[in-house]
Amino acid sequence: MNPRLKKILLLLLAAVLLFGVSRVQRGLNVDRERLGLTRIDPLENAPPVLAFTTVALGGFRGLIANALWIRANDLQDEDKFFEMAQLADWITKLEPHFVQVWLVQAWNMAYNISVKFKDFDDRWRWVQRGIALLRDDGLRFNPNETLIYRELAWFFQHKMGANLDDANMRYKQEWLKEMSKVFADKTPDLDELINAPTDDARQRFQLLTNKYKMDPKFMKVVDERYGPLEWRLPESHAIYWGALGLEKAREHPTKIKPDDLIQLRRAIYQSMQLSFQRGRLAANPFAKSFEFGPNLDIIPKVSAAYEQAMQEDAPNRDHIEKAHRNFLRDAVYFLYENNRLADSAQWYKYLGEKYPEKFLIDGNTNSFPRNLTLNEYAVARIVEDLGETSRDRVKAAIEGMLIRGFVDLVLGQPERSAGYRLKARMLRDSYMSNIKGNEDRIGLPPVEETEKEVRERLLDPTTASLPFEMRAILRTQLRLPPEIALPAAGTNAPAGGTNAPAVPPGK
Repeated sequence: MNPRLKKILLLLLAAVLLFGVSRVQRGLNVDRERLGLTRIDPLENAPPVLAFTTVALGGFRGLIANALWIRANDLQDEDKFFEMAQLADWITKLEPHFVQVWLVQAWNMAYNISVKFKDFDDRWRWVQRGIALLRDDGLRFNPNETLIYRELAWFFQHKMGANLDDANMRYKQEWLKEMSKVFADKTPDLDELINAPTDDARQRFQLLTNKYKMDPKFMKVVDERYGPLEWRLPESHAIYWGALGLEKAREHPTKIKPDDLIQLRRAIYQSMQLSFQRGRLAANPFAKSFEFGPNLDIIPKVSAAYEQAMQEDAPNRDHIEKAHRNFLRDAVYFLYENNRLADSAQWYKYLGEKYPEKFLIDGNTNSFPRNLTLNEYAVARIVEDLGETSRDRVKAAIEGMLIRGFVDLVLGQPERSAGYRLKARMLRDSYMSNIKGNEDRIGLPPVEETEKEVRERLLDPTTASLPFEMRAILRTQLRLPPEIALPAAGTNAPAGGTNAPAVPPGK
């Protein structure tokens, strides 16, 4: 064949093949985009040299990521942390679909770097940064990765919700401040955010969805399924992210590992347990502080979550069963303590039916006879909590319970107040039954006498036991006459020399 003709034919063949490849490549690009297989995303907010290098090297992004990892480790070894956030951003952007990169970088900031700082505000900034890295960017690149949802839930449940970090109360306070902006400094109202009838509600809706990446409609679903929840506390957000991870898993069942689902369910029922123990927020406007109280309304749903977990996680059924049994013991005691005696009796009966052989064993070294009545069981738990039988310690515990009861009465918690008074009587009766024959020597006065002494001490205007506003409310609740005699100058008195009106509880 003529060499010239052969070259022309080869060129024509190459042109045809290139045209065919271009057509096929276009279809491949469409399929890659549709299936979420595109891995090469532009690197944002990087220096020009880094941005150019990543584009020029393409598939060699891993080499650049390795160099940045080395740089980050060197800085951390030298306790130079302020470049770490930017390095973490670049590393995750270079490997955006490698889930472990997101988990390691977020954990490093929230756990390892944060505790290097003594100032609690500095610690909070690093915890925030770790959460934001997962929530704002990690889920943007990997919206269906259950491990990221699990890690987010863990940060809220453990880092913010638990008390292992010295700064845990600062984390809770700061999160309360942020969520109070979303809910306008009042009890969360999800319907108000969903419907957004006012400009203020619409602005708070934008804050919730844009900054915190949360959907109020799904929050309402979670609240109805697992609540009612207090959305200003971190445990509720742990439940939210765990539930959202399960929802994403249901939408993409073929891509999910069973162990990942178990971890999400575990995050939910463990956080529900925490919500039961301290998931109610009680503000104290007089001390400008807040206290945690038990969320007794979710007890049935917490129990149901444990039972569902036992069915779905057969290999760990024994451990979950033990946790469920201990939860039921606490539920009975907490209900009794809050003067909800009928509910307490109902769950005490259920505890005995569910675990007939060992329902009063707490899993440690302490146990109670199985034939105890509900009252006897409650007294035994009180003695167990107190851990002391000395007269002075028991007397101090009784006075402390009575004081808490009066304070709860001021704060608009009458059931809890009555529970503390009942608890004080039971503790005194138990102590007196244990010292029979020695009543004259180490006996305690009737609770009514101790209660009167505590009440007079709290209402005494010459002491600083309670501020004037709280004394006024307590007098109103106890149907006592208003405070007449003003305290001497320099004591805890209302300004102006006149008695201020009593403030209704809860206002």
